[in-house]
Amino acid sequence: MEYEKLGQFYLGTVAEDRDGDGRPDFMLFDSRELRTHAICVGMTGSGKTGLGIAMLEEAAMDGIPAIIVDPKGDMGNLLLSFPGLTAEEFRPWVQESEAKARGITADELAEEKADAWRTGLTASAQTGDRIRVMRERSDFALYTPGGLFGRPLSVEGLFNAPLEKDMEIVNDMVVSASSSVLHLIGIEADPIKSREHVFLSEIIRQRWSEGKAVDLPHLIQAVQNPPIKTIGVMDIESFFPEKNRFDLALQLNSILASPSFASFLQGEPLNIDNLLYTAEGKPRLSILSLSHLSDAERMFFLTLLLNQMIAWMRSKQGTDSLRALFYMDEIFGYFPPVANPPSKLPLLTLLKQARAYGLGMVLATQNPADLDYKGLSNIGSWFIGRLSTERDRSRLLEGMVDTAHVGLERGSLSETIANLEKREFLLRRPSEKEPTLFTTRFCMSYLAGPLTREQTALLARQALPAAPAPPAVEVAVPETTAAPAQTATALAQDLPVEEVEVQSGEITQAPIGAAGIPVHYLYGNSFAG
Repeated sequence: MEYEKLGQFYLGTVAEDRDGDGRPDFMLFDSRELRTHAICVGMTGSGKTGLGIAMLEEAAMDGIPAIIVDPKGDMGNLLLSFPGLTAEEFRPWVQESEAKARGITADELAEEKADAWRTGLTASAQTGDRIRVMRERSDFALYTPGGLFGRPLSVEGLFNAPLEKDMEIVNDMVVSASSSVLHLIGIEADPIKSREHVFLSEIIRQRWSEGKAVDLPHLIQAVQNPPIKTIGVMDIESFFPEKNRFDLALQLNSILASPSFASFLQGEPLNIDNLLYTAEGKPRLSILSLSHLSDAERMFFLTLLLNQMIAWMRSKQGTDSLRALFYMDEIFGYFPPVANPPSKLPLLTLLKQARAYGLGMVLATQNPADLDYKGLSNIGSWFIGRLSTERDRSRLLEGMVDTAHVGLERGSLSETIANLEKREFLLRRPSEKEPTLFTTRFCMSYLAGPLTREQTALLARQALPAAPAPPAVEVAVPETTAAPAQTATALAQDLPVEEVEVQSGEITQAPIGAAGIPVHYLYGNSFAG
């Protein structure tokens, strides 16, 4: 296809016929422009999620890895891509309630969805083969931080001493780490005025200066028995008396003892390189689903993740190419204009510095009135979908002017934005003097809507890497294998067992079991006698 060009993201078709051939032109977006970051705004139903998924599909086509923060549960749809485009592939993911409400069977609904995707992809000059290529070029993984029902990520060790030498960056990491811990226990602390914040920051800073990690048990002990004698010119007892320290320690201990926090300490280590690439070096798009977490838990995890992104970024050499993407599906509440939640400082750091390291930030929101537009001054590309309220349009256009997108005809632009149809977007980017109006292409992924907990668990476990195979051994296989199989099932004590058909005298690959299930290998001679 003529749109299939390396480094060019096929996002849809432009409204005007630039070639004069009577057909709409392909909307191609140079991926290098994402080094100066992008933001996508649009009300519910504008097609914002579809645009984001299309953009990430194009990244997968080009082998560009991405970390995708998914607060609402929509982005897991990236794993629902079916090369065969058959009803059987769609069937597990259609909503039984929708079929029942329409008076049809789920099988009939699945056939409708498959037909809609075949038709939509054909209309946008795509086929099932393109889906197959996307899945071959990139790996897709779905994680559930703090959720043992899927593929959890462990935050244990995320307070390790940073290797960063820039003290300004280290201080910012100290501040956001302290803020995230206090936010988790319900304390909205000012980094300068709050005794709790200053005290915790000094403990973390002192520990890191010694090259040592800080975990929650150590933090609780240090609060009770501070390793520091003074803060500023005041002794510890005057600055933060023992009784107040004990109250703080109790609150921190309650978090440590809670079952929900224990879930954050289980699973694969949160390692940025592992989220971006498989062990074999294949580019990976990692979706971090946070919809099951409380607001405080989301803020806690996101702040730790952002700090890890900064540390990872600073460990790399500078580059002019696009190395990776960080996509956040909804930044409402994480980057407000006045308040300073724990996530805001590391987000600002990334927006200011990530470009030099080839890390592109893509942020999305349906609440443009609640953004710190001065903080967004480093964003180059603006994707604007329909906004129905005058307040949202006015605030957005004011923000765009504040971020050096000057010379806009605000009146006509406001009217255009108000009248945009679903899947229509206005793109403002540095490389073009005038905004571009375009319609998004059909997504290769099936847009099933927010995933349920059960669907998330299924997709997360499907994406788990295969367990390493045991060393191949020659095993004499009896003519009748039924009896040993029954014995093995009994020995497994009713644990889930996957049946493996033995085609020859040896087994060279381990079956994939459910997460958290211990695996034992029983060889043929185990049943002798």
